[in-house]
Amino acid sequence: MALGPGDHDVRKLQATGGSTFTLSLPKPWVLHNQLEPRSSLKVDWRPSGALRITPLQQNQRVERHVRINLDEIPPKSLHDHLMGAYISGADVIVVFHSEDEPPTKIIRRFLRSTRGFEIVEENVNSTELRCLLNPGDMPLHASLKRMYLLVSSLVRDLQEVFSGGDIDFLSDHEERESEVDSLLYLVERQIRIVFESYQAASRLNVTRGQALEYANLARCLERMMDHVNNLTLFIIEHTEHISTLKMTPPILNLPLWQEALKELMINIRTQDSHRIETARHQLKTLQTELKTYETSIFDSEKKNRQLAAAVSISESVRRLCAYSRDFGEILLNMKLSALMVEIRDD
Repeated sequence: MALGPGDHDVRKLQATGGSTFTLSLPKPWVLHNQLEPRSSLKVDWRPSGALRITPLQQNQRVERHVRINLDEIPPKSLHDHLMGAYISGADVIVVFHSEDEPPTKIIRRFLRSTRGFEIVEENVNSTELRCLLNPGDMPLHASLKRMYLLVSSLVRDLQEVFSGGDIDFLSDHEERESEVDSLLYLVERQIRIVFESYQAASRLNVTRGQALEYANLARCLERMMDHVNNLTLFIIEHTEHISTLKMTPPILNLPLWQEALKELMINIRTQDSHRIETARHQLKTLQTELKTYETSIFDSEKKNRQLAAAVSISESVRRLCAYSRDFGEILLNMKLSALMVEIRDD
């Protein structure tokens, strides 16, 4: 017998009429949802072929709470734990701390990095944060579009600087990069909720498979912004190289990259395979040209070969560190998800 979430059993259909079949429901599930004889149930025939049965009227709202005690976590890890709780889909986060050292700065940093959370109560030894944003209030495609606009706008400003524009065009690059990060965190939070709640999937109008792909798209855009931001930082710190770099293949090919990315963004909805393949082919061509350019740097002279090799090795190791940190972040998210409890409001 199915006794709780995650359990399963096999039940047989019973014929109760010429064309009617019935199936008994697990009693623990009926009691859990406070159902009675003649209660109405909603039956959905899913595209996968499965039937989904849910109470027609949900009188209870489920909130997911996470409690974080600073005495029980490693030093200087509060922000990571807050982000883990956020991405895992927590509605309420309560931080317990000493009266003498409230983590005000770290909590403010968390609020700047996320969407929807606010401080609703502050006591001498605890701070309660609550999410005021419904998961369905921000469509996934809207978040992706905003991320794309931030990436492309920074690239356009870079091109303007290479064309002789004022370097101040790039002065807000950190704010734009931070906004892309916060949108990625929002998308990851929504995807997590979608996988746990079909109501959230219905509000966002996506299947779970589509939600997973949206998460991958958002991660790609965030990676792109990281590289654009790194390029921006280099230009700000080394303005003397602008005149030398502006005629190199990487900079000359930026408009072609933008054109291809724009085409792919359009096809998130239209999904024209011909246009998608044309854009992907253009990107592949650019990759080949840039690889040829990088090879020419290696072959130019011994000093350049040594410099390029050092940069290449450093980049590889740095990426290993970055991806490994992401691995740790995922593990932390999994831990915070396991600590979450459900509280029902009548």
